[in-house]
Amino acid sequence: MKAWSRWQDWVTLIAGIYALLSPIWVASASGAAPSLIVLGILIALTSLASLARPGLVATEWLNTLWGVLLFVAPWVMTYTQERGASWTSWVVGVVTVVLSLTAVPVSRAAHRHVIQH
Repeated sequence: MKAWSRWQDWVTLIAGIYALLSPIWVASASGAAPSLIVLGILIALTSLASLARPGLVATEWLNTLWGVLLFVAPWVMTYTQERGASWTSWVVGVVTVVLSLTAVPVSRAAHRHVIQH
């Protein structure tokens, strides 16, 4: 697989950037903004690494972890009462987990291809 071509990584990159920037338009008074910013940065950076090195399987698993953490953040950081921030966490978290998990087999195949050559 060519670098910079996997659509799942492009979507998770956009989702991470969306989470990172969402405190600009989503009102938040508690732990929502730091959670969205930090996890958004982690998702975006890991997605960039996946795009640059499609055979790096660990990045897909890391993005899965970041997505799960973002999904549970509204309860852990107690911002479930902030609807915009909560829904952003839940939607971006689910999108990140689902797309990262669907990219694992493709990433493994790319990894095997790199090892064989």
